Amino acid sequence: MRRGDLDDLAAFASVARHRSFTRAAAELGLSPSALSHAMKALEQWLGVRLLARTTRSVAPTAAGERLLGSLSPALVQVTEGLASLADWRGAPSGAVRLATFGYAARTILAPRLPRFLIDHPDVSVEVIVEDRLIDLVSGGFDAGIRLGETVERDMVTVPVGPDLRTVVVGTPAYFSRHAPPETPADLDRHLCVNYRLLGGGGLLPWEFEEAGRDVRVKVAGQLIVNDEVLAAAAVRAGAGLGYMMEHDVADEIADGRLLQVLSTWCPSYPGCRLYYPDRRVTPALRALIDAFRV
Repeated sequence: MRRGDLDDLAAFASVARHRSFTRAAAELGLSPSALSHAMKALEQWLGVRLLARTTRSVAPTAAGERLLGSLSPALVQVTEGLASLADWRGAPSGAVRLATFGYAARTILAPRLPRFLIDHPDVSVEVIVEDRLIDLVSGGFDAGIRLGETVERDMVTVPVGPDLRTVVVGTPAYFSRHAPPETPADLDRHLCVNYRLLGGGGLLPWEFEEAGRDVRVKVAGQLIVNDEVLAAAAVRAGAGLGYMMEHDVADEIADGRLLQVLSTWCPSYPGCRLYYPDRRVTPALRALIDAFRV
C-alpha cells in the first residue's frame, strides 16, 4: 500500500456513508475541496470510479458500494484496535463531536465541561449548538444532548440533568393591568412573548397537560424573538407573559418578582439526556459520559 492509503480509504468511506463532501469533510477535519481532490487521486490510483458526482449530490457507484462493503468491517476493527490502546496509556484520549441546544449548553455543558477538559488533557471536544434536531450519524457527531422526550428511540440515552418543568410567569405590574389566566385558553387575551425556533422557523408552542392529555397552545403578543435572554428581559420588564424554565425563574418566583400562573397545567418532563448510536463507545466519549452522568 502507498503511504496514506488507509487515510484515503477511510475518507472514501466517510463520503460514501454521508453522501456529502461537506459533511464528510467536517467529520474528517478537512476542506471539501481537499477531500474531493483526495478522492479523485484515489480513483486514479485504483483505476475505477468510486463516486458518482453531480452538482447537488454524491453517491457511491456500484464499484464504490462493493468497496464500502469490504471496508466497513475492517475500518471498525482498526478503530477498535486504536481505541484499545487507551488501556495502555492509562488515560482516555481522542476527539468527541457533540451536538446540543442552547439550554443544555448553558445549564449542562457550561458548568461542567471546563472541569472535564482540565481533568482529561488528551481529550478534545467540539460542541455545535443548534435548536433544530440534528441527525448524529449523517452529521458526523459522536453524541448529542437534548431533552429526553425528543431523543430517537433507537439511541442509547444517559441522564445528565434532572427532570424539568416549564412555567408561565409575569410580573406583578403586568398582572395589575391584566387578570391572570385560569386556563391555557385564556392566554389568547394576554400579551405573550413568542420564541421562534431557529432550525424550523416555527413558533414554539406552549405545552400544557390536563388529566393526562397534552394541550398545545399557539400564543400571540407584541414580541417574537429567537434569543432566550431577550425574551426573559421582556418578561422581567413586564412587557408580557413568558413560558420559561422553572429552574431559571425559581428565585424570582420565591421572592415575588415574578408570579406564576397555570401551575396545575404545567407538569414536569424528562430532562436533558446524553444520547448516542448503539455502537462501540470510544474511550474519550466514555470518559465524558461518566463525568456527566447523574
